Amino acid sequence: MSLEFGRWTLGLDGGTPPGRALIGGKAWSLARMQALGLRVPPAFVVTTRACAACLSEGDWPEGLDAELAAGIAWLEAQTGRRFGHGPSPLLVSVRSGAPVSMPGMMDTVLNLGITDETEAALGAECADAAFARDTHRRFLDLYAHIVLRAGEMVLAAAGEPEDWRRQIAASAGAPVPEGVTVQLQAAVRAVFASWNSRRARRYRQHHNIPDTLGTAVTVQAMVFGNADERSGTGVLFSRNPLTGAAEAYGEYLPRAQGEDVVSGKFTPRPLSVLQARLPEVHERLLAAAGILEEAGRDVQDIEFTIERGRLFLLQSRVAKLAPQAAVRIAVELVGEGVIDEATALQRVTPEQIRLMLSPRLDEAGCLGASVLAQGEGASPGVGIGAVVGSSDEAEQRARGGEAVILARPTTSPEDLHGMIAARAIVTEQGGSTSHAAVVGRALGLPCVVGCGAGSIAALAGRIVTVDGRSGQVFAGALPLAFPDEKDSAALAALTRWAAARSPLRVIAPAEAEACDGCALIDLDGSEAAADPDRIAAALTAALAGRAGVRGARGGAIASERGVRAAIAAGLDFIVADPVLPPLLAAARAAAEGLPNAEHEERV
Repeated sequence: MSLEFGRWTLGLDGGTPPGRALIGGKAWSLARMQALGLRVPPAFVVTTRACAACLSEGDWPEGLDAELAAGIAWLEAQTGRRFGHGPSPLLVSVRSGAPVSMPGMMDTVLNLGITDETEAALGAECADAAFARDTHRRFLDLYAHIVLRAGEMVLAAAGEPEDWRRQIAASAGAPVPEGVTVQLQAAVRAVFASWNSRRARRYRQHHNIPDTLGTAVTVQAMVFGNADERSGTGVLFSRNPLTGAAEAYGEYLPRAQGEDVVSGKFTPRPLSVLQARLPEVHERLLAAAGILEEAGRDVQDIEFTIERGRLFLLQSRVAKLAPQAAVRIAVELVGEGVIDEATALQRVTPEQIRLMLSPRLDEAGCLGASVLAQGEGASPGVGIGAVVGSSDEAEQRARGGEAVILARPTTSPEDLHGMIAARAIVTEQGGSTSHAAVVGRALGLPCVVGCGAGSIAALAGRIVTVDGRSGQVFAGALPLAFPDEKDSAALAALTRWAAARSPLRVIAPAEAEACDGCALIDLDGSEAAADPDRIAAALTAALAGRAGVRGARGGAIASERGVRAAIAAGLDFIVADPVLPPLLAAARAAAEGLPNAEHEERV
């Protein structure tokens, strides 16, 4: 077991930790990496139990202050450093960690523990006063925005801490507390509060994640990717999250901290830059990715920091994949003997198949098309609509039925509502591991990032076509081509596996037309049957008094709820195009043990 400091917190000491539900995915991944012998900065975790108590009772859990102090003392013993004091100061990160991955939706505070005193001590220890001053500015900037909820402001890099604190107090209406212990307590409160932020709630609603889970808070000793020229930070995927190719894929930003990469405020460099600068570190990173993928039996999204040539792993989680990548990887992992066919069917969703079969640009129709912007394709797919520069405007116009493209210098968690409403996302800054790219892939939205400063100003109001594969933004609405599920060997394999496990056949319209004697009910024309939320009742009503009906078509019968309704009604088949999404839904329903009414009747 991990080291318990009391009711609310525990230290990650390399022992077997409790489950994700208690300590969150971030802390769980740290514990797993420790167990695999990988280098992880020491950390302790404030559990979801404390979050639930804080949010439900509206008060700070009794005893948590003492447990935070015990956790800090343990980190001091682990690192040989002191929190809030020199000569070797301990700085910590305060990170959210929900049981279910919610990338970028909650808050993080880095470099907590730096003060005027510890800045001087850090500068002396590292023989680099500029690094220590930059670290101080970074902390104050995050603390101001995350904890004090300061308005829009920029702390000048050439400023003094005293000036920064005055600027923050004026903007936030409250000063930065002087004591590091008080700052830590406030940062933990802020992370708890971010569980119920607008963006987090919208993300959970969109992905059907329960509001009751809460978030843990991981307090971890800082390592500094901004320390010197042999330092940096990045994100690595054990396989390509865009194409599914079995090769490492990622980005690296020299002399930076993790927030610089995921925020999209800076455009990182390819991993080849790390390989050229620090080949031994690059080799160790790839080896760690292989270990983590083997242990997790799935593609890993790995956050790492390099401090003065030493590699530290900060998180590893199952990667958010583009639909094409999810399909390819699931099928290839079966071929490699890593997972079985049933597991592959659980890893690919019907929605991912629909997105994979969504329209693509017609190559012939694109000849001579005007390219308005060019960036990096970060999430495949095509989106057509009017360009808007505000998430609020995107949401408002989409509600009115208009197709919109959200174009921003960069996106942040505060843009989630606009991203959900948009047909595609375009940014001036950031790379394929930025917030826009990660959330775009999670939402299945085409995304183009890193088009360059000032590149989107001329797009406002224009109708454009965004190609998330090539990274191009074209003028006007371009013609589309429609892929055929029969043309993909990977989709064909999934179709075979799903058909073998499905209690329901799914046939194409042409096959249904050629089926003499198929007793079939047509739900088209029924308003209730067109609504996935009402399809079950509509199907029951349509079947009432009609003996011998074997199948159904039309309405929302091909939706996941429609498929489940058809299974429960004991139908033999449904008619759909494409075939695989409802067939996959039926196989997944069977794996969950959904009862088949006709089968129960026969038994």
